[in-house]
Amino acid sequence: MWLHRHRSVAPLDEEIAEVDRALAQAALDSAEMRRLMSVPGVNLHTAANFMACVGEIGRFESPRKLVSYLGLDPKVRQSGEERARYGHISKEGASEARHMLCEAAWIVVRSPSPLRAFGERIRARRGAGIATVAVARKLVVLFWHLLTKEQDYAFGRPTLTRKKLRQLELTAGAPRGQGQPGVWAANKALRQAELELAHQAETAYRRLVTDWQPKKGAGATPGRASSGRQSGKQRGKASVPDPAL
Repeated sequence: MWLHRHRSVAPLDEEIAEVDRALAQAALDSAEMRRLMSVPGVNLHTAANFMACVGEIGRFESPRKLVSYLGLDPKVRQSGEERARYGHISKEGASEARHMLCEAAWIVVRSPSPLRAFGERIRARRGAGIATVAVARKLVVLFWHLLTKEQDYAFGRPTLTRKKLRQLELTAGAPRGQGQPGVWAANKALRQAELELAHQAETAYRRLVTDWQPKKGAGATPGRASSGRQSGKQRGKASVPDPAL
């Protein structure tokens, strides 16, 4: 019985391994997928799923268009002169890509970065679920900028990215080095330095947000405290610094 099951599963394992090899090779051949994987927490499957769903990034003239295409834009309810109210996301477009981005967001906030600081700030105000969706939306905006500007993530960790790429090479069939240290164990001091820089970038974002927040009272710095009631258009212009860029 066990032997029969083993024989029936073996061909399926081989097919899965072949798909993994093909996907890894496709990522190695794709500058776009490698660029997305420069973001800590973004793996092969997230990058591949995103590119398969989006295709040519040039189809989207702005990150807002891309966010809307993926159904991560909040619905807006407004009547007359009343202030706009933002509700649940629209959930239009490919649900698989949206779910994958939310899973990636959950992983991204586990590493030190401005994105983690952003996620924690939203979670403290509105809960974990909304924070995950907000980080997923930030990831889409970040991906749009990385792809359109053809740049890697500014707060990435190069040793971690090299580890991802080496894993792709091995999965695609590259021979393993003999008698050589693995890419992850090659330079412990460099990895630690990159981790420290990530912590510093996160701390800098937290300070930036704290400094950005309007201060009340007589001691408020000119220009920070509101001198009067803002119009809806003015409120729309006042936004928290983007942690992804």
